Amino acid sequence: MGITNTEYFLLFVVSYLFVGVLTPVMRKIAIATDVVDRPNSSHKSHKKPVPYLGGVAIIIGVITVSYSASLFSQFTSSTFWLATSVLGPALLLGLIGLWDDIKNLPPLPRFIAQTLAGVFTASILIITDNIGNPTGSSIFDSIITVVWIVGICNSINFFDNLDGGAAGTVAISSIALAYLALNGDQYLIAALSVVTAGSTLGFLVWNKSPAKIYMGDAGALFLGVLLATLTVRFEPTAQTQIGSFMIPVFLLAIPILDTTVAVLSRIRRHLSPFQGGQDHLSHRLIRSGFSRKQSAFILWTLSAFFAGFSMMLSKQFLFNDISVVGIGIVLLVILLFVFFKQRDS
Repeated sequence: MGITNTEYFLLFVVSYLFVGVLTPVMRKIAIATDVVDRPNSSHKSHKKPVPYLGGVAIIIGVITVSYSASLFSQFTSSTFWLATSVLGPALLLGLIGLWDDIKNLPPLPRFIAQTLAGVFTASILIITDNIGNPTGSSIFDSIITVVWIVGICNSINFFDNLDGGAAGTVAISSIALAYLALNGDQYLIAALSVVTAGSTLGFLVWNKSPAKIYMGDAGALFLGVLLATLTVRFEPTAQTQIGSFMIPVFLLAIPILDTTVAVLSRIRRHLSPFQGGQDHLSHRLIRSGFSRKQSAFILWTLSAFFAGFSMMLSKQFLFNDISVVGIGIVLLVILLFVFFKQRDS
């Protein structure tokens, strides 16, 4: 099964317009039902309540466009169920996130739910033999998959702490993943990535600074599981095994870096890793003198930079995969050091 460039473009445009139109509708619903993010904690930087439910618009957009496209294309029933194996767990986490947005769940039950969803997703992918980069050991494949899905799910959720920061970064990662998947003839992953990119950019119109609506945990957890599952399913074409394993890491390097910096900072200060704080990359950039808009742009630029690294690993260059991986890791370590030099909250 192939998808033409025109069809990919239509998927992107329809997703963008659909979510772009639906988001202000969800904003009105959030205000009417009082599902808002109030600045009632020290780690929240906004001054006035901001409506949630932007994530619901993203969820509806991704699922509606994805399944509608399957009805008007040559997708087979097996492809339909493969898409469901990706979208189903993401929807489950999105609903848990929505529950959290409405009821404000404590961190532990939320983490347990994410872990169970990770185990569920890993089981489906391993049983159906749909995992890229198998290590040859079902045990290691299972552990890596669960850790990756839970880790990325939390990373995107943690990273959603700046107007437009998470939405723009997810869009950039999705576009890069679509490019990689398209070059590897992995049409389903490419199509879902294009839909994800279009949906997040449609939401970004309303989420950029100053944000009129937030995606909330519903959107962050949905996108986290969706990206984690797509990257697990993706089969890289890198020259070496380490290059193949590092492609997904570089695709999501900035959310991973953000989580690493925040968690290590909290542990160092004897705080719970799940406690909110002003210790994310965005907060450190703002404390360095950048505006919120500038901070978002810097994070988008860094995300695009490392997404470029991931694309380099899939091509034949003058240097091998090990060289690119080494350069990328050194840059990540330097960034980690620079951001730790900034004052903790």
